Amino acid sequence: MKRLTLSPLAMGAFVVLVGCQAQMTGQVKDDTSVTGQPQKLEAAGKNYTGPQYTIGLVSFANKTPSKVLGVGEAATDILRTMLKSSGLEPIDISTSAMQQQEELIKLQQTGAVKSGKKDAAEGFDSIDYRVQGAITGYSEAQEGTDLLVYQKKAQVARVQVDYSLIDVATGRSLVAESGMGEYRKETSGALGLGSRSSADAGLRDGALRDAFSKAMEKMIAKLSSQPFQTRIMSVEGSEVLIRAGEKSKLSEGTKLAVYRAGKDLIDPETGRSLGRKEKQIGEIVLVNHQNERVSEAKGSPTAGFEVGDVVRVMK
Repeated sequence: MKRLTLSPLAMGAFVVLVGCQAQMTGQVKDDTSVTGQPQKLEAAGKNYTGPQYTIGLVSFANKTPSKVLGVGEAATDILRTMLKSSGLEPIDISTSAMQQQEELIKLQQTGAVKSGKKDAAEGFDSIDYRVQGAITGYSEAQEGTDLLVYQKKAQVARVQVDYSLIDVATGRSLVAESGMGEYRKETSGALGLGSRSSADAGLRDGALRDAFSKAMEKMIAKLSSQPFQTRIMSVEGSEVLIRAGEKSKLSEGTKLAVYRAGKDLIDPETGRSLGRKEKQIGEIVLVNHQNERVSEAKGSPTAGFEVGDVVRVMK
């Protein structure tokens, strides 16, 4: 029987092929570990000291030159998740969400769906701020090196986002900026094998997460820098419940001033509202936190406090 023998050159080639198989590396869905954004966003969320504001989320417009399919919807979904994880309360007020709500109302009115304790016709909770914007740029490119026996390539997605955080009471933008996001996925192989990357929808989402992580960090910083303000939720005698809670980090015994909002103050030159005339009507003292969102305070039962009165920390 003849034995099959390999020449030294063939044996060397075989070893190279077996030992240098194709490899693929890339960031996972939470791709922003490249820039450290998840850690920064998590820290910003933990340090947020304001009320759990309700944020209305409008669909992000797709203004990319090539009209990348689904980028606006993906941006809205990703931002909703980040708002919630940052200690804020998102409410989807996009066109599609409103249409779905209308369909639910019709089903409840016809009896096809029971209302129970919740009636869709009552509407959503009140909104403190809204976030809106557009995806204005998106691109994918391939970068890499191609040597004699080794190839290394990377698929790179880059996105540009314009966004605004708007006070619904005044229409003014607290934050209005443009940001960039990037996601990359690497592949490598030997002798031309395994160096191809197939299409990956995660590239788009990864770049969006990177961009919105940076955007959320700025929005949280802005909200945290705002003077603490909230409203009265309930009044029973001297007991006053306010929207604050453990998240506010207000200490027991903190003195709070209560204001009654009056008529709108209109700029005679522009016709725009500059806010509402306010008058201090009393003071309350924080007693305890009932949970993360609600705090109990005490005040004079004869002060005439009402639900909706503005509450601010006294200087």
